[in-house]
Amino acid sequence: MNEVFRRHLTPIWPQLQHYTQECLDSSRWGGNIVLMLVDAGFTSVGINYFQVVVPKVKAFEHQFVDTGKITTLRDLATFSKPTTPMLKLWGNRRSWNLIFECARVLLKYDAGVEALKAWAQKADHHAWRENPIGKIHGVGINTFQYLRMMGGVDTAMPDRIVLKVLKQLCQEAGVDFESGSLEGYIDEIDKLAKETGYRPIELCWCTWLLESDPAHARSII
Repeated sequence: MNEVFRRHLTPIWPQLQHYTQECLDSSRWGGNIVLMLVDAGFTSVGINYFQVVVPKVKAFEHQFVDTGKITTLRDLATFSKPTTPMLKLWGNRRSWNLIFECARVLLKYDAGVEALKAWAQKADHHAWRENPIGKIHGVGINTFQYLRMMGGVDTAMPDRIVLKVLKQLCQEAGVDFESGSLEGYIDEIDKLAKETGYRPIELCWCTWLLESDPAHARSII
């Protein structure tokens, strides 16, 4: 099994290390908590990350962060609904509500990226529905887990791409990878990590890189 994973992950290893280490260091988007929440909010709708989400987060950074309009968690938390410029950039109101509500919850922990780290370390994916972040409309287990990952936790998201690719790799290796629940798949990824020698967060990111357009996957952000 290790050989199968090594064969597929070796070609994307530099990119894989870049993205996973950024998460573990809580330095995605230069450690900017505003952009991390925007990233999570846009990603929550389940569209292509490298081709759609990343350019839109960069557009938000240029339009709102670089201009000083929105630079802190407190700035995000003041919004009760998206403005017209926000909706022109990203039309999904649920994403914006998720972003604003997450900011309000995280402010109870701290004022910057330390808030995300403090929340992530205490959050439990087995009880995600009872968590203040998990209770926010639009936050499913994948968004919950993605926020934990960006908060420095070595874990994984059980989204459709992750499960699809890991099942393919396990099938190629001749081993089972099945669970009766999404929460259970997170535990299965933990077990798979121990068996392959890769981290759970590496197994998660590798699936998105393997499924993406190579030109986008090789573009370090």
